Amino acid sequence: MISGAERRDRLGGVAMAGALLASIPHEFVGLPTLEWIAIGCTLGGLACFAPQVPRKAAIFLAIGAVLLVVTVALVPDWPEAVDDAFVRGAFIAAFFTALTAIRSAAITDPGILDCGRFLAGQPPGRRYLALTLGGHAFGLVLMYGSISLLGALATENAGKTEDLEIRRHRIRRMLVAIQRGFISTLPWSPLAFASAISLSVVPGSTWAAAVPFCLVSAALVAGIGWALDTIFKPRLSSPPPRRGPAEGQWLRHLRPLLTLLGVLLGATALLHLATGVRVFGAVMAIVPFLSVGWVALQPGARGTRVAAAGTLAAKFATRDLPALKNEITLLVMAGVIGSLGSALAAPLAGHMGFDPAALPAWVVLLTVFWLIPITGQIGMNPILAVSLFGPLLPSPEALGIAPAVMICAITSGWSLSGATSPFTASVLLVANFGRVSGTHAGLRWNGVYALVCGVVLSGWILVLASLH
Repeated sequence: MISGAERRDRLGGVAMAGALLASIPHEFVGLPTLEWIAIGCTLGGLACFAPQVPRKAAIFLAIGAVLLVVTVALVPDWPEAVDDAFVRGAFIAAFFTALTAIRSAAITDPGILDCGRFLAGQPPGRRYLALTLGGHAFGLVLMYGSISLLGALATENAGKTEDLEIRRHRIRRMLVAIQRGFISTLPWSPLAFASAISLSVVPGSTWAAAVPFCLVSAALVAGIGWALDTIFKPRLSSPPPRRGPAEGQWLRHLRPLLTLLGVLLGATALLHLATGVRVFGAVMAIVPFLSVGWVALQPGARGTRVAAAGTLAAKFATRDLPALKNEITLLVMAGVIGSLGSALAAPLAGHMGFDPAALPAWVVLLTVFWLIPITGQIGMNPILAVSLFGPLLPSPEALGIAPAVMICAITSGWSLSGATSPFTASVLLVANFGRVSGTHAGLRWNGVYALVCGVVLSGWILVLASLH
């Protein structure tokens, strides 16, 4: 017999799955009823999760409730402000649910696990680059699950090293390679919250227009990490033992991951171009069906394919999603709090006479870029920061720049927060595998790297500002 808490968790998971199922057709037809169903499912899911979530998530829920009351009391057009906040929260819930589905499918595939072991087993000369590229490719599909999967395989591999000094350096270098590969997806990936939230707060922006600039940022973030690791290799007290190359062929081992990426990105692009629905709507529509089909076709699926797919969907809603109730609550409430906080801050900024549109475009862009990783040091999730500050920014048109340039600045800053903030999942996961504190992993392991990236990316943003 299940307990009351477990029953509430299961209902919360089903509600979040309902938010996704309502959001998918809404992306295509725009029916307001579907939007309100998604909002209702999201709020219902949060209500079910609330009694069981940890303290930090409970604090976020309480802050959101207080801001809701204050917004209703003080903001003249509060219905619109509240609606915007709830719509953002429902989108985050639906998008996270979709991405969790593909992650749940991927980690059960033996071919994906073999791919990760192959990358972690590369010899020292190319291990960092292999794990960076692997962290990027896995990050496109698994989000933070890429760090969990590759981090576990990397530490398992490094643990076989008898020399404690070599093992310590190897674990650190492997983990930061995986992390930096993952954060290099944030500037451009259509499956990342960085792009989804940034595009929602910058008027006139599109993913297709921003992606060429953002890909340059992604290459810089990944390339600078590899260059620093190559230049500043740790000095060992004794020469390391020689190691041969990892067994097997690259294409054979990487085929499952490359196939998945090709199908996912190709199907998303095709649906986007064929229907005109935004990229993130196409992602939400494609991912659940791809996930169910993928698991049903995996070796070991029991019974008929239809039965296997049904079993997967039931376990996903009642087991996988409830297990992530803390993450879901924090992400959804970060979006809601940021949106409500922005609605409250806008009149205050107007009364103070502060007009950022009067500033040069490059000042606004660099301020936004650095503000995200800096506020990350005091516990502000990038979703919260961008939802809060984004609506307060002047429009790109008022600054005389293309919307894509502002998107590039925001998502580039988001990636730096993912490398340094001890409050982000990427840093906390790396710290856990490395058995160090979040601050140590964020600032000691990545501090110099983040500063170099910050300077180079600032230069790239200045170039874009001058050309657009």
